[in-house]
Amino acid sequence: MKRIYLDYNATTPLSEEVRAFYTAELLDYANGSSLHEDGRGVSKKIERAREQVASLINAKPHEILFTSGGSESNNTVFNTMVTEAKKRGRRTAVITAIEHPCVLESARRLEEYFGFEVIRLGVDSDGVVRDGAYRDALAKKPLIVSVMTANNEIGTIQDIKSLAKQAHAAGALFHTDAVQAAGKIPVDVADWDVDYATFSAHKIYAPKGIGALYMKTGAPIEPLIHGGHQEHGLRAGTYNGPSIAAYGLAAELAKVGLADYGAHTRALRNRLRDGLLSKVPAVKINGHPDRVLPNTLDVSFPGAEGESILLHLDLLGVAVSTGSACASGNLDPSHVLVATGLGPELAHGSIRFSFGKYNTAAEVDYILDELPPVIARLRAISTVKA
Repeated sequence: MKRIYLDYNATTPLSEEVRAFYTAELLDYANGSSLHEDGRGVSKKIERAREQVASLINAKPHEILFTSGGSESNNTVFNTMVTEAKKRGRRTAVITAIEHPCVLESARRLEEYFGFEVIRLGVDSDGVVRDGAYRDALAKKPLIVSVMTANNEIGTIQDIKSLAKQAHAAGALFHTDAVQAAGKIPVDVADWDVDYATFSAHKIYAPKGIGALYMKTGAPIEPLIHGGHQEHGLRAGTYNGPSIAAYGLAAELAKVGLADYGAHTRALRNRLRDGLLSKVPAVKINGHPDRVLPNTLDVSFPGAEGESILLHLDLLGVAVSTGSACASGNLDPSHVLVATGLGPELAHGSIRFSFGKYNTAAEVDYILDELPPVIARLRAISTVKA
């Protein structure tokens, strides 16, 4: 059975171009910190990748810090706030209730171990930050505000430029987790005027274990990992040269193909959305109807349990998600869907379809043929009716 992969928000495969490039780069084993010719060659490739990643998000190369991924980048920002709080005399952090777990847990650490007040902003039914609540939070003069650019589960896109402007007017630093946004929608950290933004290579068809932290020139930063001189002393550890180089190529390809990627995945998403609405009674589309990632479709099926839907689709050769892959194994309903006001029954009955560059219309049509009878059977045996 040919598998259909619709979990691109969890991770992407290596693109054909990146896979060929990366395989060759694995043979270049020299340490990028070594002064001999071999080491200097790797160092040049790392700096080239820094330029490519910076170009994707409209940053300056020196504002890019290579990390192991989005989680480390986010933790680095929040770890910096421990020292910055002492300097600025502020101990309030503002986040949203729909952030990725690595932001939620980093904020909780500030709260529990360093005495911060953490304000967790609610969102409306579409997953958008509520203006009134945001203004009230900024009135408390926070040190740091963190709002993700695009949600990994429902795909809702926030107005980061406006949120950052308001945060700066209140004297706060502004951070955005842009892991799900890069390569899917235009990301312009200079225009947005954010202080920090985080990214991950494996979301744009590059290897796992590599990511980046954007730090606006002059923004405070403290190393999370101490040791050697790598990354100007801000992130110790031997460079993963092959993966960094592959990340650079993936970033370059993402920039060139951004418009085509958006058009391709949006067409597939809308094809599935419209088909489900016409073939399956009483479904609910979660997230903002317009300000949403082109590849992301989160659907609730009242009267059918999400895990059961996922397992049935898996047996049919289709890989989907019931929410964030980082929360798999957690039986609680999605914190994102609950924050939008969705009741636990609907939240438990949700499925996230996330498309990528290799999906086809034929795959969508296969799902539209196979999924409606699955939902009907599950609803027939459910104690909760649609």
